[in-house]
Amino acid sequence: MALTPQDIMRVANLARLELRPDETEHTRSQLNGFFALVEQMNAVNTEGVEPLAHPAAVLGQVALRLRDDIASEPNQREASQVSAPAVERGLFLVPKVIE
Repeated sequence: MALTPQDIMRVANLARLELRPDETEHTRSQLNGFFALVEQMNAVNTEGVEPLAHPAAVLGQVALRLRDDIASEPNQREASQVSAPAVERGLFLVPKVIE
């Protein structure tokens, strides 16, 4: 799948990006390189390979050294919200931005 300069301009427009002509060509070559890499990975035969539930599953029975899940910082929500223009039940209130 090779992208054309028109494809890049359309994607840039949808993303609200303004690209110069030289940036368009650079972006096109980078994205085409990415798609070539994806096609190369898709070409690998994975027939009979069991999917991993977790990347550490390849380690077998090796114990992972994970830290304890303990809060290290005190709750400072009230102090953080002192300068907020509007707060309700611990949440920042902001204007509606979606019509």
